[in-house]
Amino acid sequence: MAEATFGGGCFWCTEAIFQRLVGVSHVEPGYSGGTTDNPTYEAVCQGTTGHAEVIRIEYDPEVIDFTSLLEIFFQTHDPTTLNRQGADVGTQYRSVIFYHDEAQQAAAESFVKQLDEAKEFSAPIITEISPLGNYFPAENYHQNYFAAHPNQSYCAAVIAPKVDKFRRKFAARLKEGGG
Repeated sequence: MAEATFGGGCFWCTEAIFQRLVGVSHVEPGYSGGTTDNPTYEAVCQGTTGHAEVIRIEYDPEVIDFTSLLEIFFQTHDPTTLNRQGADVGTQYRSVIFYHDEAQQAAAESFVKQLDEAKEFSAPIITEISPLGNYFPAENYHQNYFAAHPNQSYCAAVIAPKVDKFRRKFAARLKEGGG
């Protein structure tokens, strides 16, 4: 198994996307990139810790490779807005790839360069690419949030449409039953 760590805004949204992929065995929301040890959700949301909301993905590289994860990451959030995803604003919602090794760093840098050169987005990609220096799992109530609270207003209004769009675009990569 291998690991990848991405921040693409709200970790409830990114968790709901990546846990549906064939080859992904586990997705865990957490915090990374800041200076506070063992941060709380409340502190991260205040923007005082330097941490981003991220997901740590455990995946089988024989089934889904890192480049495929990058493709899905870039197609399921806006990598051109600084410290913002939709209505979520702050450094905790920044677009970021925390690489685990030099191969992931090279793949991420190359992928971004290709997307920018192809003008895949209407603005340049501002996604941060940094080494994974620290990672802290989010509190238990954040784990599997969308599945546990599908009718909660944020889940119904924001996450459900993202998941539906993802399912249509990446149907061939979904776990049996749509994840």
